[in-house]
Amino acid sequence: IPSIQQSLFASLQVLDTKDLQVFKVTVNGQDAKFVFGEKHTFKGTPLEITLPFELRRGQEAIVEISFESSPKSSALQWFSPEQTSGKKHPFLFSQCQATHCRAILPCQDTPAVKLTYYAEISVPKELVALMSANRDGEIPDPEDSSRKIYRFSQNVPIPCYLIALVVGALESRKIGPRTLVWAEKELVDKSAYEFAEAEAMLKTAEDLAGPYIWGQYDLLVLPPSFPYGGMENPCLTFVTPTLLVSVIAHEISHSWTGNLVTNKTWEHFWLNEGHTVYLERRIGGRLFGEQFRHFQALGGWRDLQNTINTLGDKNPVTNLIPNLNEVDPDVAYSSVPYEKGFALLFYLEQLLGGPDVFIGFLKAYIQQFAYKSIVTEDWKKFLYSYFKDKVDVLDKVDWNLWFHAPGMPPVNKGGCPNKKITPDSDLKEMSSHQLIEFLALLLLEAPLPVSHVQRMQQVYDFNAINNSEIRFRWLRLCIKSKWEEAIPLALKMATDQGRMKFTRPLFRDLYSFDKCRDLAVKTFLEHRASMHPVTSMLVGKDLKQDQ
Repeated sequence: IPSIQQSLFASLQVLDTKDLQVFKVTVNGQDAKFVFGEKHTFKGTPLEITLPFELRRGQEAIVEISFESSPKSSALQWFSPEQTSGKKHPFLFSQCQATHCRAILPCQDTPAVKLTYYAEISVPKELVALMSANRDGEIPDPEDSSRKIYRFSQNVPIPCYLIALVVGALESRKIGPRTLVWAEKELVDKSAYEFAEAEAMLKTAEDLAGPYIWGQYDLLVLPPSFPYGGMENPCLTFVTPTLLVSVIAHEISHSWTGNLVTNKTWEHFWLNEGHTVYLERRIGGRLFGEQFRHFQALGGWRDLQNTINTLGDKNPVTNLIPNLNEVDPDVAYSSVPYEKGFALLFYLEQLLGGPDVFIGFLKAYIQQFAYKSIVTEDWKKFLYSYFKDKVDVLDKVDWNLWFHAPGMPPVNKGGCPNKKITPDSDLKEMSSHQLIEFLALLLLEAPLPVSHVQRMQQVYDFNAINNSEIRFRWLRLCIKSKWEEAIPLALKMATDQGRMKFTRPLFRDLYSFDKCRDLAVKTFLEHRASMHPVTSMLVGKDLKQDQ
């Protein structure tokens, strides 16, 4: 039940909805008239509620809406028991970022508005419900003895895109004083072992960014079709099973940059993601050494080059601040706000006196804008006021090119040290991070002759490596070199998991390889029904199969 406080006289309340049925609306217990506005292709349908009385300034009203979401809601993925690890019970999870909360409930679905929430979720009693909130206990459902009700409260104001729900046969393991890992029984012990570093990362993040204000920090391991590496839902980070630990550092960092200080519109998404990548790499630097941080920065620069090669260096969507007027944020999504945003912050760090000086700014920035939603201009004004003794240095930055020009950033390596990575010995001596970087460098070159990738397979047996980041780059390399034996392996990876970072480029590469274009389309169409709705929509566009 949203509690609405209007600052002016009001008789109309407009909420976002998408594929929702609304049955009844009351305001302070009185029936209210409501109508749907015109349907928009991706924004959904506005719900216009006429209040049965005029609201005065400062007066509160309780608006109660009886509604139902659609089975095809773009925010929800429903699994049959066969699609889960346990094979016994169904499973449900939500993903609201960027604009899908409206496909679960009527709301003001913009990051400019923050709200607290309380929820009660009734589920069959053999299942567990979790939300992006603190757990408030459970009771038997008084209306149905086969069900129970889980209660949740989120007392820190959050934007709607951080509302999250999961229901499944979940178990938990305690891995730290404020952290449980949740997963299906079959995965929970392995997950607890993999994410044992979480508390050390939280403590490091607090040292860098200030106190962690959310109470609990739990981790939920989702089925493999989850479209992202992780999602920073407050109190309960959602993660994919294909994860590297750096994603945990990234999601932990969002507790400050993104969840506490939030972009006001999706054009300014780099404020969320650039700062979060910066903080994530600072955590990595603390835990694994400064060289590791610089190495990660170099890998990020490589990812950015790859993204810009794919999207085109004149494509306006590669601007740090793109124009998203009538553009679906899901379609615009890429590594640009992450890595171009990070490159700007890394460049500024080196310009303004190094990591110790710059972390002072980051801490002050978080303190200044905590609980607020802001745009780039707010960030820039604060940067200038914090470094008021270095205005001459800041004035040398070409802000217009950084913010509003497409393609790679206007400095070499975003301030990255321009070192060639030359392995001292053979690939077999390399760490997984170095192997990822080695394959990423090869991907930026012209395709290798097929004999070369065959020889690499003979000597190094890349096909046997299960690390998903390595496997993904290796299979892309093989498909770009038109090695037919890699086709079934690439199709398998594109469909066994649903992380868009892997699935979309693999399908795009397979589609570009004339020998397997038809097979790529056929495989996609066979798997489409079990894919996440956003993944299915975007891969469909890539393969010219838009419905």
